[in-house]
Amino acid sequence: MSYKKITPSPIAGSLWFQATMTLPAKGRGCHLITEHLEKVEEIQQFKVGLCHVILLHTSASLTLNENWDPAVRQDMEMMLNSLAPEEGYRYTHTCEGPDDMPAHVKSTMIGSELTIPIHNGKLTLGRWQGLWLCEHRNCAGTRKIVITLSGAPFDKN
Repeated sequence: MSYKKITPSPIAGSLWFQATMTLPAKGRGCHLITEHLEKVEEIQQFKVGLCHVILLHTSASLTLNENWDPAVRQDMEMMLNSLAPEEGYRYTHTCEGPDDMPAHVKSTMIGSELTIPIHNGKLTLGRWQGLWLCEHRNCAGTRKIVITLSGAPFDKN
């Protein structure tokens, strides 16, 4: 096991920030949205902290995964469709169309919130990690997320 302190000692002070962001409508599938989150300028004010993101919808999801090869997102969509197909099950919740109940199942499996560390004013992601919006509906509209930042600011000295 290896343990390395990123901050030599606790940092005094606490900083909080919260905003909503409306993501543009996307077609069904897994979409890389890291660049949208990185546009939140307030992240740069944090020496160390957390970025919490929650999606305010029940038929889409958020996850961290491969950010380089788009084929991974296509394969993920294929696998999700095989795990929660539109056909072959007798869903009772059908009033919003055949893709809605499978979308709720996929959202539950993947989740609708993430917490990402902040270090030196940047999101701490692995080299190949990116934030995905997984859109599970055939014709969804815009999606809203709430971004909450908390942590310690840079020293003002």
